[in-house]
Amino acid sequence: MSGKRLPPPLDEAMMRDMALRHVARFATSRGKLLTYLRRKLRERGWGGEQPADPEALADRFVDLGYIDDAGYAVMKSAALANRGYGARRIDQDLRAAGIGEEDRVQADAQTASAAWAAADRFARRKRVGPYAAGPLDPKQREKAIAAFLRAGHDYALARRWVNAAPGEALAEEEE
Repeated sequence: MSGKRLPPPLDEAMMRDMALRHVARFATSRGKLLTYLRRKLRERGWGGEQPADPEALADRFVDLGYIDDAGYAVMKSAALANRGYGARRIDQDLRAAGIGEEDRVQADAQTASAAWAAADRFARRKRVGPYAAGPLDPKQREKAIAAFLRAGHDYALARRWVNAAPGEALAEEEE
C-alpha cells in the first residue's frame, strides 16, 4: 500500500474550478478542454449529485468567451507556421485539438498565405537547399524531402527547396 492519498472524487464545483484553472493557464480549444475534463473524471471519479456533464461546462465556457476555437486556430496555425510547418501538419494539429471546419477558415487562409515563408524557415532550420553547406548526395536529398513532407509541406515545394543550390536565392512563384 503506498503512502499517497487519492484526491477526492470531483463534484460540480471542483470540476468547474479545475476547468477555470486550465483555461486560465493554457490557450485551449473546446475539444482540448473536454479531453482534459474527461481524463480527470476517469482518474478521480465523480461524486456529484447530478451526473457529470463536461460538455455543458465546455459549452458554458464558449458562451462566456473563455474559449474561442476560431481564435485558437489562428494562433496555433501562426505558431506552427513560424516553426516551419506546412499546411497538412497544421491541419492535423487543429483537427487533433477538435477545431471544426467553420472555425478554421481564417487559420487556413493564413496558413496558405504563409506557406512559402514556412518552407523557408524549415529549410533554414534543417540547413538544406540554399542554406546547405554543400550539395546534397542522393540519400541526403531523399531524407531532406521526406523531412519536408513530414513537416506538412507539399512535394513540389519540398523538391524546389531541396534542389536549390547552396546560396541560391529562391523567389516565390506566383500562382
